[in-house]
Amino acid sequence: MDTRHVRAFVAVADELHMGRAAERLAVNQPTLSRQVAALERELGVPLFDRSRRRLALTPAGAEFVEGARGLVRRAETLVDCARRAQRGELGVLRVGFVQSATFRALPRLLAGFREVCPDVEVRVTAMTTLSQKAALRDGSLDAGLFRPFFDEPGIATRTLSRDPLVAALPAGHPLAVRDRIALADLAGEEFVCYSRESGPSVYDRIVGHCLAAGFTPRITQDALDVQTIVALVAAGVGVSLLIAPTPHSDERAVVFRPLTDDLPLWELALAWSPANRSKVLARLLDTVSIYPEDSRDAGVE
Repeated sequence: MDTRHVRAFVAVADELHMGRAAERLAVNQPTLSRQVAALERELGVPLFDRSRRRLALTPAGAEFVEGARGLVRRAETLVDCARRAQRGELGVLRVGFVQSATFRALPRLLAGFREVCPDVEVRVTAMTTLSQKAALRDGSLDAGLFRPFFDEPGIATRTLSRDPLVAALPAGHPLAVRDRIALADLAGEEFVCYSRESGPSVYDRIVGHCLAAGFTPRITQDALDVQTIVALVAAGVGVSLLIAPTPHSDERAVVFRPLTDDLPLWELALAWSPANRSKVLARLLDTVSIYPEDSRDAGVE
């Protein structure tokens, strides 16, 4: 059934006047008459009583008209959905993220995206950097948030922030009274650290900074996530080194202090595969381009 013919029938049924219906559809009257006649031939029943001076619906036409209106509305909705999908305003966006992105980058990114594309379904998944890279390459992920350490073939990135390393200390620790501390001040302390299995690059860089400061960190406890690390520090299990921004915590239990050492900042980047032609991803990248890079070289909030 040709939706143009159905739309023509609905217009005539609404107006009960060929001239007004033709004007409404921006077609000439002969074309409109042919479309209605074609629909009647397809259905095998007359839809209008033309024996009177004024058009009137036949019983078949009166029965058909409500369903026809619904069909026209659904067709218009489908057209609108297709066009919105082409513009990236409908669909699904799959985003992976490392945990440190949850404190600033992820909420900022998604809030900005949802302002312009509120009807896109966003699916977020906590994933390691390695898992995100594999998922971006095989197409099971549209975008990732992680900390790149070198260029990755087949993956494009845009830096969202550059973040410092900070010390996490129990609130009662002697160093907690200082505004800043040197990394070497932590020599001899017991450390709570990210497990190497959950993030080998982060683990290796932190240990490398300690070695460069003249000591080997004495790691007595490791953990898979930063909240657990902070909880263990608050409990007095040890000190830690974390990438800012840090999670909200009770300052009566744990404090975060900037380091005086001249250490490189840690990039947090949005990553995607250029081979991914998703219109929704394209809208996300357009959204990100609106926001300036968030650079911080010291301090914690």
